[in-house]
Amino acid sequence: MPSPRSRLGAQGERIASAHLGSLGLVIETRNYRTRYGEIDLVARDGVEVVFVEVRTKRSAAFGTPEESLTRRKQARLVHAAKEYLAAHGLATASWRVDFVAITLQPDGPAQISHIESAVEDPGG
Repeated sequence: MPSPRSRLGAQGERIASAHLGSLGLVIETRNYRTRYGEIDLVARDGVEVVFVEVRTKRSAAFGTPEESLTRRKQARLVHAAKEYLAAHGLATASWRVDFVAITLQPDGPAQISHIESAVEDPGG
């Protein structure tokens, strides 16, 4: 049986997928695991590959979802993205890392913040 935390994460990923779909992105892969960690969603925005980190919170009592995206996590996302691209023969593809922050509301729709190109590749 999934833990409450994993259920919250899955709920957030479903909300993020629907949001991205409404913007025209096509979800290709969910929960892709690499030695650097998991990529929540891999999507296509036209020809561009989009790696999406999703953070879901029930409240901001312990910080916002955006505050949880540390430099270390950003570096791991870049490494995981590059590993995905290499494994799928996409080493020369255009790509970016987006961040979708979701705060669930007790009496209403979730609050969604989508930051395109939220994580930069320090290597260029």
